[in-house]
Amino acid sequence: MNIAIIGSGIGGLSSAIRLVKKGHSVDIFERNDTYGGKLGHLKLNKFSFDTGPSLLTMPHLIDELFQMHNENPRDYYNYKKKDIHCKYFWDDKTKFTAYSDKDKYIDEASSKFSFGKDSLIKYFSRSKKKYDLINQLFLYKPINKISTYLNFDTLKALLNLKLFQLFSSLDQVNKNDVGNSYMVQVLNRYATYNGSSPYLTPGIMTIIQHLENHFGTHVCDGGMRQIPASMYDLCCKIGVKFHFNKGVESIVVKDKKATGIMLKNKFLKFDRVISNVDVNITYKKLLNDKTYLPNKNNMSSSALIFFWGINREFKDLDLHNILFSNDYKEEFKNIFDRNDLSSDPTIYINITSKDIKNVSPKGCENWFVMINSPKDIGQDWDKLKTTLRENIIEKINRNLGVNIQDHIVEERVFTPKDISVNTNSYLGSLYGESSNGIFSPLKRHQNFSRSIKNLYFCGGTVHPGGGIPLCIMSSKIVSDLIEKSN
Repeated sequence: MNIAIIGSGIGGLSSAIRLVKKGHSVDIFERNDTYGGKLGHLKLNKFSFDTGPSLLTMPHLIDELFQMHNENPRDYYNYKKKDIHCKYFWDDKTKFTAYSDKDKYIDEASSKFSFGKDSLIKYFSRSKKKYDLINQLFLYKPINKISTYLNFDTLKALLNLKLFQLFSSLDQVNKNDVGNSYMVQVLNRYATYNGSSPYLTPGIMTIIQHLENHFGTHVCDGGMRQIPASMYDLCCKIGVKFHFNKGVESIVVKDKKATGIMLKNKFLKFDRVISNVDVNITYKKLLNDKTYLPNKNNMSSSALIFFWGINREFKDLDLHNILFSNDYKEEFKNIFDRNDLSSDPTIYINITSKDIKNVSPKGCENWFVMINSPKDIGQDWDKLKTTLRENIIEKINRNLGVNIQDHIVEERVFTPKDISVNTNSYLGSLYGESSNGIFSPLKRHQNFSRSIKNLYFCGGTVHPGGGIPLCIMSSKIVSDLIEKSN
């Protein structure tokens, strides 16, 4: 079959790789002049930055894409496992290093926060059981097909329904199971990995930390941009055809069947069409569906990102660093209830120069400073980012004992509005709809259209969710669906 993929993000690239393996001809249409979607790159004089997702976990899923074509992934990209997941800082001078070694992690937490190890050991064990029960059942299969649930995995999941803690929030689960306020805040943070609030997302989401603590965090030799670059090289080698600067105007539908795409008033016929574009943008613009109503009130968080070239090094910091808000619950109320920024936000600082050469001058660091923010509904972002900059500088200075403003020699800022424009994301939301709600994970848009035959969806705004591993999983679901439809 001849298949068109709209968008060359991780979901689109991995779908192409899988579909070529199944014997199909694939064309990818990309409105920008390069591939990668949110995994972009920014250069500020001698400083280089990744502009999108900064966490790499479950790299074996990427490796599998190369191995299915009998290619050695190490010939395309390389990575190493980090000894430290993240360093955490609080305003009261408490510090916590989250080690990749689980025993060392638990020892450090128990020692630093003065609580028994057993509660954390049991917490990790329960999270693993949750993941093992839903992994093949939920993450690799379409959620809206009855065949997904007609198996022994479903029976096992139903028999262990209480284990999933669906009727408690992540925060409630963490308080009940772990208790220590510092550790609860560390574990609550994982709700932000899919743009949600720990006070609203269900307790099943403890599986997110399991992905990190079990599979580890990694860093690519060439930064996160190396991931789509390597996948693009593989695509070219196996015959995927790319069309850059070719924004698709619409998906053509005839007799409730997708028949191709419209490209500058030129119709191109295809047997199947896959959208790797934000699903809300797909319906509103590519399908011009006047009846489609995005769930604006349940969109995931966005971000304000400061790209700073820093003219010194900070030995106390690592690749991933978090400076926590003093009132975490209030911060999420601001984001999701008030569509506003907290005056005391949690700050994420990613510094790839800690592990990667030639991304900053000698003796300097490249800081990717991110604040979780509400979606873009027309706020005055110029005003907000000015106030936010003052607040985060004050917090960094307080935590690190430095005047960071004296060391910023390069700067660029992305607001939610910029993210919306740059990545074609609806309202600038990073992950489509959030998982704020008991059954919200089951309500994500499916990977196929019920009303339009031969139309499919992949990427971070549809099932199973956002982030590199889940985008790759979405590509498996789509390729399997297409194979069954043939």
